[in-house]
Parts: sequence; C-alpha cells; structure tokens
Amino acid sequence: MTNPVSIERFVQALEKLKVEMDAGTLRHGEYDQRLARAIQELRERGLDADRSMVKAAIEGLSQRGVITASVRTHLEKRLGLT
Repeated sequence: MTNPVSIERFVQALEKLKVEMDAGTLRHGEYDQRLARAIQELRERGLDADRSMVKAAIEGLSQRGVITASVRTHLEKRLGLT
C-alpha cells in the first residue's frame, strides 16, 4: 500500500497549476485533467490530514486566489467535505 498524500504536497500541486495557468502554459482542459488526476490520487491514496486541516488548506488556497470559488466547491464535494 502506498503512503497517503501530505496536505503540503496537495497544496503545492494546486499552486503549481495556478502558476502554469497564469503563465499561459496550461490550457483550461489540461488544468481540469490535472486537477482530476490530483483528486483521484487523493481518493486512491488518502490524505495525510484530518478534515479540519483539509478545510483550512482549501480555505487558504481560496483566499490567496490559488483556486476559484467553483474549484473550491468542486474540491469540497469530491473530497466529501460538504
């Protein structure tokens, strides 16, 4: 069995997606695919954080503009946080 994904690694992955989108090196379709892969990895391997830590990380990403409100809602739904 593989180790769970750390919350720090998940946050870094989303920050990297944001940087690539801002730089224009990532199209919306590619963003969606990579986000889906990141979520699938979390669902398969689990996340090495409790529910409150995950919610706080998503809130922080949203406040810093790393993710949009729709991505936030999507993450919360797919991760079972709503």
